[in-house]
Amino acid sequence: MSTVLPSPSASAPAPESAARSARSRIAAGRAPARPTTAAAFHSTSAVTAVLLGLVGIGALLHEPVLIPPLAASAALVHSTPALPLAQPRSVVAGHLLATAVGYLALTAAGSSAWVAAVAAGVTLALLMTARTPHSPACATSVVIVLQSPAPARFVPLLFGASVLLVLTGYAASRIRRKAPRYPAYWW
Repeated sequence: MSTVLPSPSASAPAPESAARSARSRIAAGRAPARPTTAAAFHSTSAVTAVLLGLVGIGALLHEPVLIPPLAASAALVHSTPALPLAQPRSVVAGHLLATAVGYLALTAAGSSAWVAAVAAGVTLALLMTARTPHSPACATSVVIVLQSPAPARFVPLLFGASVLLVLTGYAASRIRRKAPRYPAYWW
């Protein structure tokens, strides 16, 4: 009884084409699906509206309320509402923990880019330990170290802005019928 084995070229693609095929599957298969036009418009409109609201509040108070980390938080809440990074616990508690780290670092070591970098790293470690992942919060600690805002004004404004982001995420997810519900969990 003899066994006939198929030739390698007949059963498997050439190694180069197999590697190319695997690379194209990896590149194409990992990216998120493109949102519908309605979903993209809805998210973009909600983010723009809440950020304009923060600018308006800042103008009324003569205090900048819109800081870059809040823009990043708004983008997470409105474009990826199911991610742990976008949940209220992570948004609000994440920014508050980062605020504490930023002010502690500023008090202990002063204002410098070196201290800001360490504060961001410590913030990330604390966020992971507290189960409140929110990468924009790392930038909040950097802003505090580099700009030294007055805590009595900055902390309440940051807290209020964080809560506003969460509430607008909640409201926006109820306006469009097909939008994913936000939040996935509150705390």
